[in-house]
Amino acid sequence: MKLYNKQEAAQRMNALAGNATPFVFLIDYLQEQIYVEEVKEISSAELLYNLNGFTNESSGRPLQPRALPKQIVWCPNPIPFETYEHAFGHVKKNILAGNSFLTNLTSRTPVHTNLTLEDLYFHSRALYKLWMKGRFVVFSPEIFVRITDGIISSYPMKGTIDATLPDARRTLLEDEKEAAEHATIVDLIRNDLSIVASHVRVKHYRYVDVIHTNRGPILQTSSEICGKLPERYESRLGDILFSMLPAGSITGAPKPKTMQIIREAEGYERGFYTGITGYFDGSRLDSAVMIRFVEQQPDGFYFKSGGGITFKSDARSEYEEMKQKVYVPIY
Repeated sequence: MKLYNKQEAAQRMNALAGNATPFVFLIDYLQEQIYVEEVKEISSAELLYNLNGFTNESSGRPLQPRALPKQIVWCPNPIPFETYEHAFGHVKKNILAGNSFLTNLTSRTPVHTNLTLEDLYFHSRALYKLWMKGRFVVFSPEIFVRITDGIISSYPMKGTIDATLPDARRTLLEDEKEAAEHATIVDLIRNDLSIVASHVRVKHYRYVDVIHTNRGPILQTSSEICGKLPERYESRLGDILFSMLPAGSITGAPKPKTMQIIREAEGYERGFYTGITGYFDGSRLDSAVMIRFVEQQPDGFYFKSGGGITFKSDARSEYEEMKQKVYVPIY
């Protein structure tokens, strides 16, 4: 599997899109390892994807799904609260100092399970799914950008609550911390789209989706922001995408300083987690933020998850949200 650097990848994407050639791409969080390949050249033995219905599951001789175990074992072992609290404290200190308005803090959670990466791919229900042989699986509900007929749209997702709690929807929408976090990310994404598009507007603000998991449903809030791309944007498609990375919803604002704070606080490499994946079908583009991510390491599986921190954030609440997101959408 050939990986490109940022400059090489942007040039390749520009050329493929300019010639209306369908391709799939994966871009890691730091934009250092980038996969860009024509659809017809992708081996389903190395990479399987189902990106909002655009899939290679039936091409060649793909892996076959096996029946799930009668009893699914899914045992996360989260980092101690004290460890999380130390990282949270570093983030909160920088926010109170005015270095960041919003910082997305994530953690790695070891998971003991009797499921394989292939099981997780085939049996998870998600808008965007991707499996990379021996490395990771992602089952993401979060859209990054979509482009149709020259209109680019983004759908930042911020705000989570257990859907089984009493009045969960109202509680989520009336939560001041969640509202402030969402407003910040919408403003950031609007600015990002303004770099590449004109007539940028918030089309739909803070709507609620239900996400089903192996532990029950959760609610998440999103917004829709759109703008108009210039004529013949296809020949600059790679440049357009990279100008908006990393995704605002998994970094924060302002991006450069916030990325430095993230690096200092997290103490691990995100890799492809919180990068983006997607496809260009020759005329339309659809892409996702790679959250809900299970990585295979020599010593086992790790689930990477987190959430946005603002000046109103509480360490214990954020720790519980981070743990709540360690799920699989198998139900």
